[in-house]
Formats: sequence, C-alpha cells, structure tokens
Amino acid sequence: MTELVATGRTFLDPAKLLERAGIAPGMRVGDFGVGGAAYFAVQAGKMIGEHGLVYGIDVFKPALSGAMSKAKLAGCRNFRPVWSNLEMFGAARSVPNDSVDLGILVNVLHQSKKQKDVLKECARMLKPGSRLLIVDWMKGGERFGPKREQIVPANRVVDLCTQAGLALFDQFEAGPYHYGIVVVKAG
Repeated sequence: MTELVATGRTFLDPAKLLERAGIAPGMRVGDFGVGGAAYFAVQAGKMIGEHGLVYGIDVFKPALSGAMSKAKLAGCRNFRPVWSNLEMFGAARSVPNDSVDLGILVNVLHQSKKQKDVLKECARMLKPGSRLLIVDWMKGGERFGPKREQIVPANRVVDLCTQAGLALFDQFEAGPYHYGIVVVKAG
C-alpha cells in the first residue's frame, strides 16, 4: 500500500517518486536535507533493503534526531544520520565522493540562497552516472508552502544542475503543488 505524505497541505507519494527516479535494492541513497519526518529516507530504506544504505543528511541536529527515531520506528536499520551543511562543498565528510547511487533533494532548494552550492555538494557525493531526484514547490502552492519569492522555478533548477555537472533526465509534476526533476551526474 502506498503511503501519501503531507508537505504543507499537499501530498507527495515517496514510493512513486523514488520508483520514477530509479531506486533499486542494494543502493546507497543520500537524502539531502532529510528533515525530521524522514518520509523519503524511510521509504527509500524499505525499498533498498538490508543490503542498501541511506544517508540522512541535515544541518539541524533536532531534524536528524527525529529522522533517526522515524527510521528506528519503521525498522530501517540501514539509516545513517549525517550532520552537515549542504551549502558547503565537502562538508559531509562521512559521505565519500562518488559514493551515492541515488540522491534525494525534497523541498530544500527554496530554503537556500545558495542553491548552486547545494547542488554542487549533492553532485560531489553522487557516483558518475547516478541520479538525483529533486522535488520542490511550484508557483501556485504559496497558500501552503513558501512565499512566491522563495520558490525556485524548475527551469532555474535545471540551469543550476547543468552548472553543477548534472544533466536533465526527466521532468514532471510531482504533485499538485510540486515539480519533479531527475538529473544524472556526468561520467
């Protein structure tokens, strides 16, 4: 059974979005900006199985604590919390360069003024040829989500990804108020 999760008042389907991004058993997954609810990290942990690994990365220690609790409650023993600032290149030292098979970046870019730096740090951790799922707010979701001036349009995200060495693979509507983008690391 698919579990829908609320982000503001809109719904996202983590399993469906992760499938679209190409998740598979045994992968190493990085949830960049995992948040305390860890919806995507927990779902990814279930989908990759015991031989996979999920890095839950966040700058806020209380969010990491919440994510760890959610993972434990869900029985995900393959979850590893990583305290790091995604706006600083190389800051997530416990996640090696070129080590992540699938990255997840959900509702993070609108919170940062350094989106290019965030994408460069995500790209650093991705293996060549691996994918990054980006989900963020579209215009029209301001009633529930961030203010209009905080929203980063999908075309801007694609441009920033290109600058970070990530090529567009797929672009779609992720929910009524969110866009989805899947990019691939060159190599």
